[in-house]
Amino acid sequence: MNETFPQLFIFDMDGLLLDSERLYFSFLKKCMAEAGYKLELSQYCRTLGIAGELLVNTMREMFGPDYPFYEISRKAAERMDAYCAEQPIPVKDGILPLLEFLRERGVPCCVASSTRKQRVESQLKSAGLYSFFSFFMCGDMVERSKPEPEIFLRCAEHFRVSPENCVVLEDSENGILAAANGGIPVICIPDLKQPAPEIGRLAMFTAKSAWDVLDYFGKI
Repeated sequence: MNETFPQLFIFDMDGLLLDSERLYFSFLKKCMAEAGYKLELSQYCRTLGIAGELLVNTMREMFGPDYPFYEISRKAAERMDAYCAEQPIPVKDGILPLLEFLRERGVPCCVASSTRKQRVESQLKSAGLYSFFSFFMCGDMVERSKPEPEIFLRCAEHFRVSPENCVVLEDSENGILAAANGGIPVICIPDLKQPAPEIGRLAMFTAKSAWDVLDYFGKI
């Protein structure tokens, strides 16, 4: 970006804003075990950042064509929602200071998450982050899931900012690929899995936490 400050910051939510992936993994793993399926973390990581038909197909590729995707996903989501109704999901390290910094600079921020919009809004409100974002593009609002770039390009279009003048913050390989496929600079903050080298090279850099992102843009 040649040391030019971005005109729009696009944030993923699960595993990036909120420490939610570990939590959902635990609920999904238990629900699958109750139905006779064993979920490994490496398998779950294959699903990070994707939604819709692609997610269904990925799970059935791993667990067979008869895998009851909708039933098990519904049970896991219900348990996750019940948990979140009692306590907010923890915010990832450095996210709040980064959002406050961007607010002070007057830079718009939005969320591009594969999760359904109702759940995105509910979880961000519970975590105290909702007010930092002026736009939400979610998994139930797009036709093509990450790693297709639709979800990010629609954010850029909404704000009338060219893709090269945005920056995406992502934790998943599918999210990095989606940003790269849309010609949008992307920073990776890994959560459950470090990106493979060939995917990590697509990012501007890989940060340890949002503190590194704040440090980088604080110097521009």
